[in-house]
Amino acid sequence: MNNNVAITQEIFGRFGRGDVPAILELLSEDVLIEFYGPPVIPYANTFKGQAGARKFFETVLASVDIHQFDAEEFISERDKVIVTGHLRLTAKSTGGSIESDFVHVITMKDGKWTRFRDFMNTSVAQAAFTKKA
Repeated sequence: MNNNVAITQEIFGRFGRGDVPAILELLSEDVLIEFYGPPVIPYANTFKGQAGARKFFETVLASVDIHQFDAEEFISERDKVIVTGHLRLTAKSTGGSIESDFVHVITMKDGKWTRFRDFMNTSVAQAAFTKKA
């Protein structure tokens, strides 16, 4: 197995356990995290550096209950790892349901994530976070 894939799988495992400090150990100091979507999604933004990464992961974990986060395929070439999968979440603030396929595009250098981009059906997440309780 490719080392970049193994590191990415380890980060996903740490995320599943909610262990943000352990995630940060595998991110570069100047990591860039980009989650695309409207501002109603609490973690939709661009996050820079370790402090930004901490904020991103803590905000995701504080904002949703994760029922399913299945990474189905890992594709690695040179410094990129592309992960496809499916997720099912609940927005904690409204109880709205989020279910979508996702694609993560990760850039790595020296065994650490330097860039993480998340693509999913953000209209589903937007609806979940704007649902009237």
